[in-house]
Amino acid sequence: MSQAFLYALVGMGLFTLGLYALIIHVHILRKILAVNVMGSGVFLVLVALAARGQNTQPDPVPHAMVITGIVVAVSATALALSLMLKVNAATGRPELSDSE
Repeated sequence: MSQAFLYALVGMGLFTLGLYALIIHVHILRKILAVNVMGSGVFLVLVALAARGQNTQPDPVPHAMVITGIVVAVSATALALSLMLKVNAATGRPELSDSE
């Protein structure tokens, strides 16, 4: 088993775990964390796809995409957390539900 295959396998596992948490949990903060875990899984898969072979240099484009994705993920997380605080202030609950 190669190192790139192991990274891809762990990335797919993280994505699956994050998707499960996103579906199951009602609390907004847990959903935000689940999306971040899914993003980390995607980043691991992209890094695994950058590997070409034993004696060649890895492809730099997926690495650049991962670095850009990390910056975007931090910004999106900050926006989601501020929106969560506004929902909590408006409804008094940090959950999204249809029972209002």
